[in-house]
Formats: sequence, C-alpha cells, structure tokens
Amino acid sequence: MRIISGSLKGKKLFEPKNKETRPLKDLTKESLFNILLHTNKFDTNIESSNVLDLFSGVGSFGLECLSRGSSFVTFVESYKEVTPILIKNISNLNYKNSSLVVEKDIFKNLNFEIFNKKFDIIFMDPPYKEKNLSPLLKKINTSKVLNNKGIIIIHRHKKENDNLPDEFKIIEQKTYGISKIIFGNFN
Repeated sequence: MRIISGSLKGKKLFEPKNKETRPLKDLTKESLFNILLHTNKFDTNIESSNVLDLFSGVGSFGLECLSRGSSFVTFVESYKEVTPILIKNISNLNYKNSSLVVEKDIFKNLNFEIFNKKFDIIFMDPPYKEKNLSPLLKKINTSKVLNNKGIIIIHRHKKENDNLPDEFKIIEQKTYGISKIIFGNFN
C-alpha cells in the first residue's frame, strides 16, 4: 500500500502481518479521492481541511489527506495490534505535528466533544462485520463535530445494507470491486 498522490506520492506504508485488518485498497482510495476532488455534488476541499479518520487502521486515508494538503488529521483506532503500525506510519512520514492518535473504542467510550473542534471530512472504515452504524452517525450529528459543508465518507462491503439514520443524507454512492463508498452529510 502506498501514498497515491500529493507531497509523499509513492511512499510505502507499513502494514500488519495478520488478517484482522483490512487496509483500504489503493484503487478504492484513488477513486474516492477523485470524487472528493472533482465532484460538484458537495463542496469540500481537501487542502487545509481538518479530518477525522475513524477506524483508521494503518492510517492510509488520513495520511493520504495529509499528503494532499490537509492541515490536521485525528486518527481513532482501538485495535492494539495495529495502533503501533499507525503511529510508525505517522512518524515515518513526518506527520507527528499535524496528527493526533486517539486510542479509544469508537462504539463504547468515544465522546466526540473531547475533540473540541469541527471536521471538514469524517472518514469511517468500520470492520465489515459491524452491522449497525446508525448510533455512531447519530452521535456524530448530535455532537456537531461535522462542519456545515463537511462530508462523511463511509467504506463498506458492497453487499451491506446499512440501516442509516433518517437525518443522514446520501449524496453519492459508488462501488469498486467488493467495496462500497458512501458520501453523505446531515440535513
């Protein structure tokens, strides 16, 4: 897995040796960023953006954002086997000063108010086995951590039919291989 574009184009990321982590595939990531950069369906700019990378794994999405000019990325990951690799990737790419790693279980003990900031982009890449994203999206909405023009991007298995809350508006949805990418925000 590599950084696809930006100031660190071509740099390799460290990955875990186990099968418990499902890194975002480069083709899916490239397609996702093409939509972010070229769509007219929403108005979110990667450059100078503040990004929240939930279920961040090795950090491929957030690190790509930093390589493309985002000002800050907050990574949230609780899996103890992958967190050291995430921290190693951040350090290896010299992004310690423009990132924060939060080691908390997103569903059990993450209070979004601790961030004390708003995000332009929130990326969610939960395990495919996670079936109920609605409470998490509701928590994001009630905490008001997404900027008014901000976007939420959700990476799911293409066959997954998620029960999303009514206030979450899907703006665009694309399928790449076994992946489904949902772009949305709140009404």
